[in-house]
Formats: sequence, structure tokens, C-alpha cells
Amino acid sequence: MSKILTAYFSASGVTKNVALKIAKAAGTDIFEIEPKEHYTASDLDWTDKNSRSTIEMNDPSFRPSIASSLSNPEDYDTILLGFPVWWYAAPSIINTFLESTDLTGKKIALFCTSGGTGIEGCEAKLKKTYGNKYEWKKGKRFTGGESEARLAEWVKSL
Repeated sequence: MSKILTAYFSASGVTKNVALKIAKAAGTDIFEIEPKEHYTASDLDWTDKNSRSTIEMNDPSFRPSIASSLSNPEDYDTILLGFPVWWYAAPSIINTFLESTDLTGKKIALFCTSGGTGIEGCEAKLKKTYGNKYEWKKGKRFTGGESEARLAEWVKSL
């Protein structure tokens, strides 16, 4: 039997709400990717070139520290990995998670939350960075208003 984990990073709560709905609807375990230093509203101000998130996203090598790591990645076959879209990409903390957690050979399906930007660019960048290390499944963009039934359908389609 396949065991699925919903792992997510959420800065403002939108991705967290979607992740919790996915976990409930599809019966997955859940893990929050928490930064050691939480983001404030000013940290997330994309119009400020000196905001923390802007500085991080402008440096491709930047890896924000995570508060705690996933202790049992070997228990899962599939990881549903969620995040908000920042600057048409996954936030840098997603790279931290992927590089600090041994998920080699796992199925990974990305999901993002965004009002307009699709997941395709995020998928392309992560696949380019991590290549064949994972078995990539088709990701999905959510806006936050999806029903649990729609979320469960997506997970079942993987």
C-alpha cells in the first residue's frame, strides 16, 4: 500500500489551508516546512527590493534554515509538496527541504497556491535543478477555494 505525505510551506496561511484540506480529503499524513525564522508582513513585501523574500529569491544559492526536518521520509512513497508561488518559482525554502531530506526515488507531485501564476514554471525550474532524482508527477495550482472532493480527485489521479 502506498503511503502519501502532504508537505507544505505557507507564509500567509493560504497554502496551509489547501494542504490541510488535501490531507483530510485524501487521508495523507502532513508535515509543515517551517522556517527557523518566520516571515513577517514586511519580509513578504515583494515591492521592497530589500525585503527578506526578495533578497532570498534573487539569490539562487540561498537556502533558508528549516525549524525541524522530516524524521521519517522512508515511510512515504509519494510526497505532495506545496508552496505559494514567489517570483514565478517555488520559494527558496523548498530547495532547503529537498536538499536536506532524502527523498531519492520518491514520487513528487507539486502543488502551489497562486491567484494567477501557474505551476508549470515552478515545475520546470525544480525539475531542471533536481532532474531524475525523483519521479515527478503532474502538479496542480490551487487558489484556496477548492472543495475537498476536487483536491482528493487530484491526489487520486497521481
